[in-house]
Amino acid sequence: MKPALLWGSELSPFFLKLEALCQHAGLPTERRPDGGTALENLRLMTRLRIAQTRRTVKRWPSAQPDDEYPLVPYLFTADGDIHYDSSGIAAWLDARPPAAAEPLIPREPLLAFVCKLIEEALDEVGLYLVHHHRWVVSRGDNDAGERLAREFRSLVPGFAQPLIAESFSQRQTRRLPYLFSVAPDSKRWSPGRWADPPARAGFPATHRRLEQSWDELVDAAERLLSQQPYLLGERFTLADAALYGQLGMNLSDPSSERRLHERAPRLRGWLGAIAAGRHVDTHGELRLHPDLAPLLAWVQRDFIPLMRANAAAAASVSPRGPRNEAAFKRGRDLFEFAWRDAPARSVVKRFQLRTWSELCAQARALSAQDLAVLPMLSGEAWLPEWQA
Repeated sequence: MKPALLWGSELSPFFLKLEALCQHAGLPTERRPDGGTALENLRLMTRLRIAQTRRTVKRWPSAQPDDEYPLVPYLFTADGDIHYDSSGIAAWLDARPPAAAEPLIPREPLLAFVCKLIEEALDEVGLYLVHHHRWVVSRGDNDAGERLAREFRSLVPGFAQPLIAESFSQRQTRRLPYLFSVAPDSKRWSPGRWADPPARAGFPATHRRLEQSWDELVDAAERLLSQQPYLLGERFTLADAALYGQLGMNLSDPSSERRLHERAPRLRGWLGAIAAGRHVDTHGELRLHPDLAPLLAWVQRDFIPLMRANAAAAASVSPRGPRNEAAFKRGRDLFEFAWRDAPARSVVKRFQLRTWSELCAQARALSAQDLAVLPMLSGEAWLPEWQA
């Protein structure tokens, strides 16, 4: 089978997630631009730009007019198509004949819902946690900029690679408040490799809360993985890919990796095993283990309030004008809400609206019997949006 080309960088948690998904599904991939020649990579970049301009990049099961393309990752398949959105690609891999592996999304409705709920929580809130860990907790010792420059070395002259490394690192530090990481106004930083993590006027500090949330996520995963091989039982699913993508990103951030190793050695080994491809060809029963409760509690506490507040705020903002990060930079579409028992402020993120809408629809499609199960595990009542 001709390998698909995975365009992006291992600095991205979604790149790591997508690579693990393809491995499990039996779709061989090769990394680009790392591993490619300058000519090949220029051709791929040109194909991608043309497809984006023509709005022909594939999103499973269908794209919507207001979808925004990410920087990375993209999957170039042998049939000439280009795909994006790791969640959609998982469903595409499950539907792709012949299905060479166990499905990434469970077929049983309740398990499928729990799988998607965990995955989306990790993709949205988990991203904030691991980005904060890279650029704040590992501020003094991460080499992410240099690694990005090495991956794009075929497209960047040698003399410019240090400039790329520096500009990328400074950019990611500046973006921290957009990704929910706001420094305290009074914080005095020790000298580090990169600029001081920024505060933002009118925005409550979130650093301590983000680090608490990361710790609790790690603890919940460590507890569950001490009872069974994967989050939902005996085999790898989309939920595992999401956990691997997010926390796997921090394996290359020295301070964060040390904390992970000390706090959750089993989880650290599990992440390393997936990085080595040992999740491929896993089989067995899926189930909702009682020790899933702390992970579901983390989802209830840290993901759901953000999604509900974002959806409510979106109803009152103009559909025109700058969106997402562009709106944030201009101080538009901002909203306030409570997160971890304290005030928080964010910007409406329109790409999260589809995530939340689809999760609510999936919950409403569950049977009454299924709906009664999760509160027994998590100790939390269902939301009104999830009632049929």
